[in-house]
Amino acid sequence: MMEISGAAALVTGGASGLGAATARLLASRGAKVVIADRNAELGTAIADEIGGRFANTDVADPEQVQAAVEAASAMGPLRVLMNCAGIGSAARTVDRKGNPFDLQTFEFVIRVNLIGSFNCLRLAAAAMSKTEPLAEGERGAIVNTASVAAFDGQIGQAAYSASKGGVVGMTLPIARDLAAIGVRVNTIAPGLIDTPIYGEGEASEAFKANLGKSVLFPQRLGTSEEFASLALEVVTNSYMNGETIRIDGGIRMPPK
Repeated sequence: MMEISGAAALVTGGASGLGAATARLLASRGAKVVIADRNAELGTAIADEIGGRFANTDVADPEQVQAAVEAASAMGPLRVLMNCAGIGSAARTVDRKGNPFDLQTFEFVIRVNLIGSFNCLRLAAAAMSKTEPLAEGERGAIVNTASVAAFDGQIGQAAYSASKGGVVGMTLPIARDLAAIGVRVNTIAPGLIDTPIYGEGEASEAFKANLGKSVLFPQRLGTSEEFASLALEVVTNSYMNGETIRIDGGIRMPPK
């Protein structure tokens, strides 16, 4: 098992949802966490809560990500990157009025979800390569976040599914690349997870309960804490490498 106590961890999208839950769990195991996010208010609050640091970061911006990587490296040897930052966009390729999908929107989703993930990965891996190796030459672990939409994309998810499919597709070749420096790379593909994206209140709870009926078992949305638990296992289990793991209650998404 890879020891993370005292090591630095960089969590993108760590100000809320999956990233925040993962950042909290990593910190509880002794990691020194940098929250890389664009939401300064929430990101700073999470960082203060867990004794970490906040870095205002656009994941597709090389200079901002490099600054976040350096902030993490200043806290300890960088051993962990959790790529949780991402956005969604729902639109048909051609809508009911005959209008094509807006190309700038498609490009933006790819920029954040796919290019952003790779940008963070390449810069974090470069920093990891300069750290002292642990047992068996291990230097670190990178976990990307994809989605079941990479496999079961629904109507309107062309951009989102393409971006997440790209994350899945780059997992194995990058794991093969980084084997030379002792860095493992895996991807988690969550299904329907209860995050702030669904809103709050009675109507939101009713909507989520209805969504949960489509899950095989248990018939509910997953929690951020369940995602974080898997992420921690993937990070610390030294024999996990080059894999994409679905965490979805067995759901297979219908067309709509």
